[in-house]
Amino acid sequence: MSDTPLDSSKRTWLIASGCAGAAGAAFTAVPFVASFQPSERAKAAGAPVEVDISTLKPGEKVTVEWRGKPVWIMRRTPEQLASLQKIEGQLADPKSERTAYPTPEYAKNQYRSIKPELFVAVGICSHLGCSPSDKLQPGPQPSLPDDWQGGFLCPCHGSTFDVAGRVFANKPAPDNLEVPPHMYLSDSRLLIGEDKKA
Repeated sequence: MSDTPLDSSKRTWLIASGCAGAAGAAFTAVPFVASFQPSERAKAAGAPVEVDISTLKPGEKVTVEWRGKPVWIMRRTPEQLASLQKIEGQLADPKSERTAYPTPEYAKNQYRSIKPELFVAVGICSHLGCSPSDKLQPGPQPSLPDDWQGGFLCPCHGSTFDVAGRVFANKPAPDNLEVPPHMYLSDSRLLIGEDKKA
């Protein structure tokens, strides 16, 4: 079969149309494929958070955000540490043995921390996700027992936690406050979200 000017013209148009279609498909596919990659904001949301704790004084607490959750970092006083022994019989899970919120091995102790004076916890109640309020002053107060040693009160349904985030018995919260993975980079730097050096 011989080529005629008409057949050659059709072939040119078919090739040009095919090339244009392929280029259009490539331009369309690039943003679509890129949409599968996590955004910078999503990457940052799951990334570890480094915190300077050098200025944190005894009795002070700061809150930082990690994975969209409030994380408390508190430097406990010697009096607060001593109070932890006084109330163990009143707690639902004093040794952090429950597994709904697994506690890292380095926090399965009376202080629920690597360093006794520094407490790191996710500030979300294990009942319905409310954020407990600071009730660090010991003594009788509204909604708290007369022998209150200091800790946290969830205003939603009355769950109470000691200064190690351990829930008191017979409260709506089923578990202690979560201790996130964390590690100390130095005496003044804390990394939340990782607990072993790469």
